[in-house]
Amino acid sequence: MTDNLIKKNRPQFIDDIYRSDSKVGRFLSVLILFGVAFGLKRGIQDNYLAEIINIEPFERGIVEFFRELPGLLLIFILALMYRFADSKVFKVGIALMTGGLVGLFIVSMTNSTTSSEVFLIKILVIFFMVIFSTGEHVIMPVRSTIAMELAKREKAGASLGITTSINQLGNIAGFLLVTVIFLFVKKAGFSRTDDILGYRIVFGIALGLMVAAALVAAALKETTLKAPRQRFYFAKKFSKYYILEVFYGSRKQIFLTFAPYVLILQYGADPSLMSILFAVCAVFVMLCSPLIGKLIDKVGYKAVMVGDTIILIVVCLMYGFAHRMFAPNIAFIIVCINFILDQIISIASMANNVYVQRISKNRAEITATLSTGISVNHIFSVLIALLGGWVWKVAGIETLFTISAFLALINSIYAVTIKKEEEQQGGTDEE
Repeated sequence: MTDNLIKKNRPQFIDDIYRSDSKVGRFLSVLILFGVAFGLKRGIQDNYLAEIINIEPFERGIVEFFRELPGLLLIFILALMYRFADSKVFKVGIALMTGGLVGLFIVSMTNSTTSSEVFLIKILVIFFMVIFSTGEHVIMPVRSTIAMELAKREKAGASLGITTSINQLGNIAGFLLVTVIFLFVKKAGFSRTDDILGYRIVFGIALGLMVAAALVAAALKETTLKAPRQRFYFAKKFSKYYILEVFYGSRKQIFLTFAPYVLILQYGADPSLMSILFAVCAVFVMLCSPLIGKLIDKVGYKAVMVGDTIILIVVCLMYGFAHRMFAPNIAFIIVCINFILDQIISIASMANNVYVQRISKNRAEITATLSTGISVNHIFSVLIALLGGWVWKVAGIETLFTISAFLALINSIYAVTIKKEEEQQGGTDEE
């Protein structure tokens, strides 16, 4: 009776995109809960590392190397759960993210005075960031698979766009909460040395929301994919997808790791400003995700892949050279605009997922391939994270973002080689 009531009252666009027999409500509820928690954590992460933990740019690359290791090892992590249905893997991922936040909250409550204690704090922060990252990476492929499986076949791109928007809505709430919390702490008269209080409050709220997400996820009784996945899966027909993931992972990592650090260290962006910027990005991503999803369905994944990387080349070059071309205040505005543009065009990576769906023979193959793709793109992204700090230190951000622009150019050229006829090899079944 409850399910029938929900179906009668849910928005029309849900019925247009999702299958009539799908139970999408709880899944979307988990997405928005962990979206808010993620927004809170992401909104303070870079400032926390730079200002509280005192992580330098070179060390930031090392931190990111370890944080991204779960992505590289994802194929092996999921191999341990190869008999699990996608819904169960999703629950495990949410639980791991919750565990990571428990650790980060506890560490934020400790005070360090000696050099050995400071070093231990750094190690613990990295460890719990890795735990959180493991859960984040575990749910990546199954989240996409569940979103596409719940949708009508011709609406796969739209479904990915909707779920991304819902997740971004949660992120926006999280980012804005960070801004409100830090403004409150500042207005309350706390000195600069007491800024850790703001971080503690944010970690505490994020943990509470993540626990709620875990409880809702645990209540997901339905299983979206019952067929067991293969432990390891590589197929020749997906070779172009794997290579595209290498390019995407490499250039993405440069922005993910070092773009916020440029804003913080070079332009003095504080947690409130960074959170507002993240919130603006999330608003654009939320609004643009359904449009880009529909665009993928309309013009094809190939056109979106090529257009995405062409825009990215300009973004990379402006990011690396804005401070040399313009006055500091103008350069800062340009860097912020580039930051937003990069977040928007990163949505186009959905085209890679749709490409996999169109040439896969079943949903099990989709999940296995997306999991392998994540591990493949992390092979190079972890190296980029490790070497990026060194490049920044010895050659400057100009060289760092020029490398990213070059990777985008190669990505665009390679995407042109994709042929429509490849879809004849697959055609996802509904079993």
